[in-house]
Formats: sequence, C-alpha cells, structure tokens
Amino acid sequence: MKLSAVTPHQTTPPPRRPASARPSGSGRPLATFGVVTASIAVAFGAGAGSPLFVLYQHEWGFPAWQLTTAFTVYAVTLLATLLVAGSVSDHIGRRPVLVGAMLLLLVTSALFLAADNIGWIIAARAVQGMATGAATSTFTAAIIELASPRHRPVMTVLTSAAPVGGLALGALFAGVAVQTSDHPTAVVFIGLAVVLVYGIASVLAAPETADRHPGVLASLRPRLSVLRAARGWFWSLVPLVAAGWMFSGLFLGLAPSFDSSIFGIHSAAVNGAIVAIQPMAAAVAGIAFGRLAAERATRVGALLVFVGAALAVVGVAAGSLPLVIVGALLGGSGQGAAFGSSLRILGPLADNASRGGLFAAVYLVAYTAYGAPVLLAGIASDFVPLTATVVVYGSVVALLAATAALSLALRARRTDRPWLAEGT
Repeated sequence: MKLSAVTPHQTTPPPRRPASARPSGSGRPLATFGVVTASIAVAFGAGAGSPLFVLYQHEWGFPAWQLTTAFTVYAVTLLATLLVAGSVSDHIGRRPVLVGAMLLLLVTSALFLAADNIGWIIAARAVQGMATGAATSTFTAAIIELASPRHRPVMTVLTSAAPVGGLALGALFAGVAVQTSDHPTAVVFIGLAVVLVYGIASVLAAPETADRHPGVLASLRPRLSVLRAARGWFWSLVPLVAAGWMFSGLFLGLAPSFDSSIFGIHSAAVNGAIVAIQPMAAAVAGIAFGRLAAERATRVGALLVFVGAALAVVGVAAGSLPLVIVGALLGGSGQGAAFGSSLRILGPLADNASRGGLFAAVYLVAYTAYGAPVLLAGIASDFVPLTATVVVYGSVVALLAATAALSLALRARRTDRPWLAEGT
C-alpha cells in the first residue's frame, strides 16, 4: 500500500476544465434527493445483515465463526475495493461508478433471496462489500459537488450521516421484519432493490460533476491518495475516525451475540433496536453537530466516544443493559460529531479532481476499524468469554478516542499560539 502526497500540478492536467466549470448546485433537486436516498440505501443493506444473520444461524445451525465471517467478509472486500478503485471516479466520472455499484447491489439482493446456506450469504456479503467500497466515497464526493456553495457544508454533514443512518435503519427494519414476517429476507431485499432502481434513475438524471481525464489504470494501484494540503489534518483525524467506526462495529458486529448471551434478549425486534441505537445516535448527532465549528466538534466527539466506550464496557462487565444503552447513545453521538466534522475539515482541502481519492482514504480507515476488530473479536470469543472480549474491545476504542482527544487539543493549541508551530 502506497501513500501518495498529491500536489496540485499532479492532479490538474492541462486539458481538463477547472472544477468551477462543472455544475455545482445546478442539478435537478429531485435527482439530488434520489442520489442522497440511494447513498442511505447502500448502508441500509449492510445494516440489515445483523438481525438476519442471527436468524440464519438459528435456521441453518452453522458455527459462530461463520457468523463472524459473514459480517467481516463485507469489510474485507470493501477495503480491497477502496484501495484499488477508490480514486476511479476522479478519472471516469461519478455516474459510471455509482451506477455500476448499484447494479452490483442488485446482484447482492438476488444472492440473499436465493440463499439456502451460509455459503450463499458469505458470497452475497463479498459482492456487497465490493459495491459499497466503490459507492461510498463516490457518493460523498458527488453529493457535495452537486450542492451549491451555500449548501455545501450542510450536504457534507448529510453525507457523513448517511452511512451510519443507513446502517441503523437497516438493522431496525430487518429486526422488525424477522419478528413480524414469515419471509424477512424477501421483505428487506425486494424493498431495497426497488430503492436501488430509483437510485440508478436519480444518478442518471443528475449532472456529472467530475471531468474525465487520463490515469485510470494507474489509479488502480493500491494506495491512499491524500493531497499534500490535507495530510496534516488527515493523520490527526485518523485515530478519531478509527475510534468512532470501531465503536460502531462493536454494536453492529457483536451486539447480536452479547444481547443474547449476556442479557438474555431473544426478540429479533428488540435485538435490532439495540443494534440500531448506536448508528442512529451517530446519524442524528452528525446533523446536529453540523452547526458547531468543525474543529471544536472533533474534540467534543472524541470525548463522547471515550465516555460512551467506557460506559459500554462497564455495562457489559456488570450485566447492566441500561449502561450499555447510555454508552451507545453517547458514543454514537461522538462518532457522528467526529466523522461529520472530519469530512467538513477535509472536504474543502480537495478539488473535484481529487476529492474521491481523499474520501476513499478516509473510508478506508473507517471500514478497517469497523471490520477488522470484529473479526479478531469473533476469533477470540472461541477461546475467552465474550464479556472479556467486549471489555478489551471497548478499552481499545477508549484508548483511540483518548489519543485523538489529546492530538486534537494539541493541534488547537498550536493554532491558537502560532509561534508553537514554527519550524514544524
């Protein structure tokens, strides 16, 4: 993996028109709404897996490690796609990437509907990860670029809330479907397919915001493409983004297991609601904190993630569900504040020709933290009690959040006292 510091003359070849020449805020409002809806639907499909996996395990009787594999393969293929194709939309345009990704998600829905064993589910999740990896950063870039300059900060916040909001809606909706329907998989994925078709039509109706230019094959080399101007902030925000998304993985990846084994919850609807609390809090807080200065919001977010992780750990260790719920609410709010403000800080540091690659790097950090620790926790739970696994997991989240809080506080101090930064 290569980290490239992209300079302005490297990312702006002479034949391409300046970014200002592309439509910004001139897209059809209904089409833009459809693009936003489709971005939520992409995450909805991923969040729906948590309650459904428990149902599949009960019906098909596969071991716990295969359940963890079904969760984690999504993150693995998503990360691989981000590494290889995260910058492709900067070269061929946003629309081809988004349409291709949503077509792949339609294939995913078909695989879920045809599944009769865990192998089909793992295959479906692998394809889902590929599609989401191609779509996530591209949706973020496209929605920001479709917004007018006046509305761009609001749309940046909205794009940060869409992934976690979609995860929450998917978990909640799937939990209710499992509880109330004889065919929950059909209810979830046929409904999702309808929204994806609407999303494809919306993307095709919206104006293209990124010019085509050479270099697409070179962009497929695994690397993180981070503009030189953004590198300082990027590395300062890495532990914060990682802490928030790792905390999200705790609930979406492990909550179905500890809800049952530690708290004795066997209702799919209740399980889905508990899983959804953390990402829903993140989505709501991401929008609410959009009114706060981005730099301050990152520091508040780091503290909230730290407190939320600590409460969740204590709640699981003590067998107190209310403490876990409060921890989910506070930590989820911290993730929303942190991630939204991180995108608000980084977004203006890139132009239309490099924004997709920059956001791909951000999401690479996010989804690595979201998936890899859950895989390790799933393996560990075969050898040590689940309670101990969750305590260690939550402690790592708290440590990352504390590291981020310290780093951001020091950065704010250097900003307030410029002479401290001389020579750095």
